[in-house]
Amino acid sequence: MRTGPLPYLSLIFLSILSYPAAALNWTATPFTPHAVPLAVRSPYLSAWLAQGAGAALNDAWATFWTGSIVGWAGYVRVDGTPYTFMGIPAGTSPVPAKAIQKSLNWTATQSTFVLSAGGVDLTATFLSPITPTKLVNQSFPFSYLALSAAPNDGKPHTVQVYTDITGEWLTSNASLVANWSTSAGASAGVWTHEVQLAQQEVYGEVKDRVQYGSAYYSTLATPNTTYQTGEDTLVRSYFLANGTLPGTQDTAFRAVSDRWPVFAFAHDLGTVDEGGVGPVMFAVGHVRDPAVEYVVGGAGGSQNRSLYFWSQYDSVDDAIADFIADYPNALTTAEAFDARLQADASKVSSNYADIVALSVRQAMATVELTISKGSDGSWNTSDSMMFLKEISSSGLASTTDVIFASWPLWLYANPALGKYLLRPLLAYQASGMYPNQWSAHDLGTYPKALGHNDGKDLAMPVEECGNMLIMALSYTLATSDHSLITTYYTLLDQWTQYLVTNSLMPANQLSTDAFAGSLANQTNLAIKGIVGIKAMSVIANMTGDAGRAADYSSVASGYAEQFSKLAMASTGGHLTLNYGDDRSWGLAYNLYADVLLGTQVFPKLLYQMQDCWYGTVASTYGVPLDTRHTYTESDWEIWMAALATSTQTRDLFIESVHNYATYNVGNNSEPLGDWYDAISGVAQAFRARPQVGAHLALLLINATTTNAGSQGCALTSTSSFPAFSGTQGPSATGGSSGAAPSHTSPATRVIVRPVLLVSLAISVLGLSSGVWDLIW
Repeated sequence: MRTGPLPYLSLIFLSILSYPAAALNWTATPFTPHAVPLAVRSPYLSAWLAQGAGAALNDAWATFWTGSIVGWAGYVRVDGTPYTFMGIPAGTSPVPAKAIQKSLNWTATQSTFVLSAGGVDLTATFLSPITPTKLVNQSFPFSYLALSAAPNDGKPHTVQVYTDITGEWLTSNASLVANWSTSAGASAGVWTHEVQLAQQEVYGEVKDRVQYGSAYYSTLATPNTTYQTGEDTLVRSYFLANGTLPGTQDTAFRAVSDRWPVFAFAHDLGTVDEGGVGPVMFAVGHVRDPAVEYVVGGAGGSQNRSLYFWSQYDSVDDAIADFIADYPNALTTAEAFDARLQADASKVSSNYADIVALSVRQAMATVELTISKGSDGSWNTSDSMMFLKEISSSGLASTTDVIFASWPLWLYANPALGKYLLRPLLAYQASGMYPNQWSAHDLGTYPKALGHNDGKDLAMPVEECGNMLIMALSYTLATSDHSLITTYYTLLDQWTQYLVTNSLMPANQLSTDAFAGSLANQTNLAIKGIVGIKAMSVIANMTGDAGRAADYSSVASGYAEQFSKLAMASTGGHLTLNYGDDRSWGLAYNLYADVLLGTQVFPKLLYQMQDCWYGTVASTYGVPLDTRHTYTESDWEIWMAALATSTQTRDLFIESVHNYATYNVGNNSEPLGDWYDAISGVAQAFRARPQVGAHLALLLINATTTNAGSQGCALTSTSSFPAFSGTQGPSATGGSSGAAPSHTSPATRVIVRPVLLVSLAISVLGLSSGVWDLIW
């Protein structure tokens, strides 16, 4: 029984107000985030437990990332006494007691709840596998729920468990009609409920919910497993009274909210003694085919693309059966990924390790890996393309600057995924269908990646040209695979020519921070353009074009020198937000590209100067994005941490983001939002976006610094900022070997104290270009 679908704000308040004291009653490791990821695997399989001031697993319904409910209920019977452990179902007879949550523990891949129900502790583990090098597995749009039980009083107990889902896994409009079916043991001993909308629209999307495909809920078919479909209160009451389900199917297809049909399974665990029982596993998913429509050929031409896993399976049933059977291996793989990520990030700090662990599932669930069919109808796995949905902010497909923000995740997890993300953008623009001389902003509105043959996409010319060049080179350096830079060399050169003309003095245009508005002569945008030019000089050198390599290197160096005079505040000590406005400043996060690539366009003293400056303008939850507003972005905060030349400044940025991510006074309840107010810590409009992939930035560079003294900026720093081990970064005459990113600290050196730094900057601006040349 439900009063009806709740709007987003009502749902959030339900989550945080229904049980206001619950957050004090259990431990949360490493901390309580804004929302706990449950089943988070794709843009359309995204279930979270909103937190705010704290909500137990049975304090609120799971929600889609938009905040609409995805009904997921769970009961456990212990010695005949029923308890609710998941969701807030109502209207049943008998009325169950409420299990008491004891703990929450989450990692990059798993969220585990332990709840006490009488004499038994029930462990509910939500696993969304991350297998970046196993493309079939990574493309599965399924997630696991595993339940296990053990006595908490040393005595044996009889235990039965129950879970169900509702049609809300299909839509936020509960008035839409659904139909369903149950296949009892049809494939490899698996029972599956399949639910779908009666009226489907291929590639249709309403309020970020896709309007075609099916939701699936599956479990192993064992002698102790029963199932039922039907009205929520009737099905749930039957289990609460009997501990089993009757195996009946309701065929009166109707609206999602019409007597709320549910799709349920029950498992009898038998007698649970000291050794415990389980896990009993459930799989939930959402499958649609085709997945993405992609622009090809002439005007109006398009291609239907399917998820990669179809290359190995003839049916969804077969895929689900293998997914369920693979749970032990999936768990082992997940634990290995968690351990690797934890070990790498902990080299920076424990707070940083927390941030990256919270970010990975969210970012991974914003992309879908696809393939096409050849002319003979067979799957063409060599035509792999990965598409990204710009969740929350626009719903666009493969937004270039959003891919750029998330880029550290792909380079860390598997650089090949980065290649698959770039291919749709590169192939489309190389076809000649896109008319502009600069790089496209996006490919359309997800899941329709139909391009912009009219050239009227959102214009971010310097931004996107720089992004594509930087990503193409960083992929090549990380893998030694030259396929992108050779295949699309002409296109990359075209974008570089645009930057040569337009990056030193950027016109009044948008950057990736479009919500902040357009601005002429943006310092940070100029940095990206100059690094982009330098990146092309390295690309040209790699492909044997020595003339262009030398020319572009010279242009980048010359622009960098001019930039030093245009971008420095006349008072010294910091870069301006835009040329000539001495009162302005901002996060110069695009310097990260210079560090990642090892191009060394900008001098180390510039990084050290900015390092000293940010501590003077920091607010409670970070440094504002720029002087126009008090808000900031967590992705760029972490990039600034990666650029820091001192542990003091590095940790300032990391701790600010960590404090925001754990913040509950403002009742932040959305999947981690990257845009928030630096003073209050209150999240702004964005949530669940792929940009949090940026949080892995420190894992790609040598970010280990040590504090040489107790006074702020009197520091030691790494002697260089190499992106890849064994190099000082590529140059127009050299180029990196393309080795894997290094996590080993090189020798440190003493750097200039801030008073000398500021005086040198003033000297540069006021009098002597020779002094600046010496510093540069």
